[in-house]
Amino acid sequence: DAATLSDATALKERIGSAVSGLLALLGIEADPIRSREHILLSALLDAAWRAGASPDLAALIQGVQRPPFDKIGVFDLETFFPAKDRTELALRINGLLAAPGFEAWLHGEPLDVQRLLYTQDGRPRVAIISIAHLNDAERMFVVTLVANELVAWMRRQSGTSSLRALFYMDEIFGYFPPSAMPPSKLPMLTLLKQARAFGIGVVLATQNPVDLDYKGLGNAGTWFIGRLQTERDRARVVDGLLGSEGGGGLDKGGLEQLLANLGQRTFLVRNVHDDAPVLLRTRWAMSYLRGPLTLAEIGRLTPRAATPVSSTAPAAAVGSTAPGGSRKSVASGSGGSRPIVEHGVTERFLETSAPGAPHYRPFIGARVRAHYVDAKAGLDAWQTTYWLAAVGADGPDWDTAEAHADPGPRFAVGPAAGASYDDVPGAALSPREYKRWAAALEDSVARSGSMSLWTCPPLKLTATPGASEGEFRAQVALALREKRDAAVEALRSKYASKIATLEDRTRRAEQRVEREKTQASNQTLSTALAVGGGLLGAIFGGGRRRSTLRQAETAARNMGRAGKERADVEHAEADVHALRRQIEALESQLADEVAALEVQYDPGAVRIEEKPVKPRRSDLAVDDVALIWAP
Repeated sequence: DAATLSDATALKERIGSAVSGLLALLGIEADPIRSREHILLSALLDAAWRAGASPDLAALIQGVQRPPFDKIGVFDLETFFPAKDRTELALRINGLLAAPGFEAWLHGEPLDVQRLLYTQDGRPRVAIISIAHLNDAERMFVVTLVANELVAWMRRQSGTSSLRALFYMDEIFGYFPPSAMPPSKLPMLTLLKQARAFGIGVVLATQNPVDLDYKGLGNAGTWFIGRLQTERDRARVVDGLLGSEGGGGLDKGGLEQLLANLGQRTFLVRNVHDDAPVLLRTRWAMSYLRGPLTLAEIGRLTPRAATPVSSTAPAAAVGSTAPGGSRKSVASGSGGSRPIVEHGVTERFLETSAPGAPHYRPFIGARVRAHYVDAKAGLDAWQTTYWLAAVGADGPDWDTAEAHADPGPRFAVGPAAGASYDDVPGAALSPREYKRWAAALEDSVARSGSMSLWTCPPLKLTATPGASEGEFRAQVALALREKRDAAVEALRSKYASKIATLEDRTRRAEQRVEREKTQASNQTLSTALAVGGGLLGAIFGGGRRRSTLRQAETAARNMGRAGKERADVEHAEADVHALRRQIEALESQLADEVAALEVQYDPGAVRIEEKPVKPRRSDLAVDDVALIWAP
């Protein structure tokens, strides 16, 4: 993709990990710097991707046997990697392709992250990739492919602080080791370092903490640590926490004691934004722990109409299906020899990986460059497409032709050996008609060509040219989440000062309750002493009647004061309860307003429109008109 090709480091990382994963699947331990196999395959992928091609294993085998370059570094190809040795590598790749169990790799859902995360109409979904039934090499290959595709998709997204997607991997033991460098480690390290800037969360889980690269996990902002069985595991986790971002405020001794005393369903939670770790206890939940799904169970859960991803599908479809989906009828000839064309006619042959000698049918192909402008929508884009039309006696029918996104179909160097050919109208063998056909294509594109542009008027958003409805709905959903998050944050800030004021008043009121309780207790004690003294004086005082009367008066006054103090305590407690009710009311009001924001920024309620934009006729350009042979 363009984002990866424009970033030399990203391209190098993706090629390196893809080749390492393939060689691991072949059972070849390869050093990216010293291995001839790794260097050759990397050079082939680099050349193909820069040319806009996406080679499958069959194309890779052909590339190994006949590379499109003569030198690697300063050495010529034969010196660096002789043809005999390259044939051995090609045979190993072919053995993988021909293996009985490998056919399953050629069918199913395409590894497209956008399709894994969103449905065709833009609704988010959960995609589960199970690798439990694969061997170790195949598991490494799948993890590497998925992580690489996610990194490539991530680099095509805009930066955001809102959560766009979540990548969760259970049991990462072996895929992120502390010292080795398996193919999966580099893309996963890239995700840990960069994914948060694109709104992608990464959750990694394991039961083997001692076998993880804690320097890489230092990029993780939140750690959930459960019961660890061995002292070695606890020591490793403590070292990782202390070395992670924001770990400076942690105490090693305190961490070791916390980890050693964790109970069941209790986790130590370390968040880099908090001053200290906290303990979290989960609810008890029933789980039958039935184990992983079997292949038969996965088959029952998989949709019956799986999308084939075989490399032969694109070539077989060229010219056989009209843009509306109806089958086109192309007349077959007698399987004759290749027609002779006049000088000035360009011939090209579509690639095919089907076995045997192909039968070619004639088409007319041309490249169209169109300029689409819509000032209101902020659109000013050029689009290049390659058109293929079946050729008849009257020339190509451009109104039913197929348009392929740039760079268009893949062409072979020449025809396949032993091929047969359909009959060709005489006009297609002479260059005289090709200019007229180019003008006809230009007129057809100007009349009926258009670029579908998805817009969201309420948000004043416009999709990038070529984006599908699902992709644009995902973009709209992200924009709404960002607006919702900003609105919720502003709302919380608005209520935070009010709640903080009430909480401060509540603290002062609670302090007053404690003072009043203390004063009431002291006054009750003084009253009790005065009453007791008066009674004793009355019983044993003899002639001191006046003194006894004064003591009784004092006791009565103290009882009145004690009653007043108890009343003061009740008033103070009532104030505390009233303040707490005000806080609860504010929090309830905040929750209601947050819920209202959720409804206001619901992606399903926003209006999305499709707007067709016509190309500028003055900017239309048709070139590279050629006779195309399609197998």
